Amino acid sequence: MPKVHILAPDIISKIAAGEVVDRPASVIKELLENALDAQADTIEIELTQAGKTSIRIKDNGCGIDKDDIETVFKRHSTSKIQTADDLFDIHSLGFRGEALYSIAAVSDITLRSKTEDTDSGWEIHLRGGEKLKLKPAAMPNGTEIEVKELFFNTPARRKFLRSDTSEVSQILNIVIPYTLLYPGRRFKLVHAGKTLLDLSPSNDHLNRIADVLNLEKDFIIQSERSFENTNLTAHLFLSDINILRSKRDLQFLFINGRPVQSKNISFHLNDVYRLILPPRHYPFFCTFLTLPANTLDVNIHPTKREVKIKDEQEVCSSLRKMCESALMQASRPKQAVDLSVSNSGPSSSGSNIRELIDEAVRRREDLESVIDRSFDIQPFASAEQPATEQYTFPQHLSGSDWAHAFEHKNQSLKTKLENARFIGTLLNKYLLFESSASLLLIDQHAAQERIMFEQFITQMQEGRVEVQNLLTPYLLKSSPQELHVWQDAQQTLEQIGFSTSLFDKETIALHAHPVLVKDPENAVRELLAGDSPARCDHETIARRACRSSIMTGDTLKPQQAEFQREQLLNCRDPFTCPHGRPTAIEMSLDFLDKQFLRT
Repeated sequence: MPKVHILAPDIISKIAAGEVVDRPASVIKELLENALDAQADTIEIELTQAGKTSIRIKDNGCGIDKDDIETVFKRHSTSKIQTADDLFDIHSLGFRGEALYSIAAVSDITLRSKTEDTDSGWEIHLRGGEKLKLKPAAMPNGTEIEVKELFFNTPARRKFLRSDTSEVSQILNIVIPYTLLYPGRRFKLVHAGKTLLDLSPSNDHLNRIADVLNLEKDFIIQSERSFENTNLTAHLFLSDINILRSKRDLQFLFINGRPVQSKNISFHLNDVYRLILPPRHYPFFCTFLTLPANTLDVNIHPTKREVKIKDEQEVCSSLRKMCESALMQASRPKQAVDLSVSNSGPSSSGSNIRELIDEAVRRREDLESVIDRSFDIQPFASAEQPATEQYTFPQHLSGSDWAHAFEHKNQSLKTKLENARFIGTLLNKYLLFESSASLLLIDQHAAQERIMFEQFITQMQEGRVEVQNLLTPYLLKSSPQELHVWQDAQQTLEQIGFSTSLFDKETIALHAHPVLVKDPENAVRELLAGDSPARCDHETIARRACRSSIMTGDTLKPQQAEFQREQLLNCRDPFTCPHGRPTAIEMSLDFLDKQFLRT
């Protein structure tokens, strides 16, 4: 009996739909692109339960003829390409002819549309891909689509959807790039009766960028240039040193009027800022590129976000030089702020970007020379003699014996560290202690992580969080995604020690924060950036402990080093940081003697 068979049509349609539609955000992406291709200048989106219950999108575009209104729901039906050659000269956002077919296969969908040259519109209703009715409809020019009960016939897909807050954040991540790409069009997004976006047409990209992302226009650098060697035209909007982000969430790339992703281009633009911005901070950039259509392949994935670029390295090199030149010619440095937050500290000194870069390069060269000199003489090691000392347990021990041996090792190290004498620091990274027959090293950052981690745990177990009230609140200018998450996370933030309020429609005011949090502004942004700010599991607390800890490079006085040792030894698990790294190691005198061939 044959084992290979052809799948039933309904199974085929559901599999095909899964490649295009995997959550409400992907539905909105496809419908939004169709509205833009229809030359709509007003697009309204209304959501119920983050699109899980219903998605309604209305536009004033060219509409769909009665003769086409059934055809658009058939697979691979499109008006945007005709031949295979058209795939190499695509000027529309959509072209695959899969969107409406895929959406209809997994939802209850109603489409109403009217063209300018007809007296009446038409309405079609499908459920699970099956047509239920087709009738005339009174409506203005344009198209209105309502998608209900998404994934009603694929419950396995539905159960993987996340919280409403997370799904709405994904939707905003989809919609916002198109609002930047089309500043002359009106966009409105409403969720559960709350207006998340309501953007009037703008006369240029700069004003739209400032309005949508809540950025100061004075801190945005513009640069426009054409490159003959690659036929590239680039229009860059770049942040100066005053716009800082803890994540790469405000970085946008558009090629030929399409939002796309390119790891190479993003890497080169971020790398330009590497010597300008503080560690673990990233710039904003919005990059509009125009290339010959035949040098692009956008038909790689159904989402159409991945592209292949001919001569990509040349394009990256051109953009990198353009970005460097724009930053070099930038005006005076102003006060460095996180998304223009007024309470941040002063920026690095210098009269222009060139001085900042030169100084950063000098600092790096000096550090490298010190490191090189420090390791001119390498310890002798052979195949038989490892260069590091390791603790080994007897191979015959049982499980309980192993645990006992491990505990004995830790207790021995703890005793030695209690009685050791502090002798100094190494590169503001390791604290050095001398015992009777060994050298003990404490990683100051890892040790502080362990200390802070256990303090956080204790406070949460006891239901108390020590809070620092602020005389003057921190003002956090926030993106639409952050504001949306904050509205649902206020109670959670209060529970973990953050007191916040809405200062204006674009700004969150921080009035109090946990004492143990070293950088409260960044901590709030990190909480708002995640899918679940309410989560207080090991990973979340470990991240908070890391951000609140003494960092590598921070200088500790002898009294501070002694105090850290005391705090570490009072921990329940003193010799492992929350991420699993050791906090302290021992180098015995025998081990050191072997390195110098004294034995």
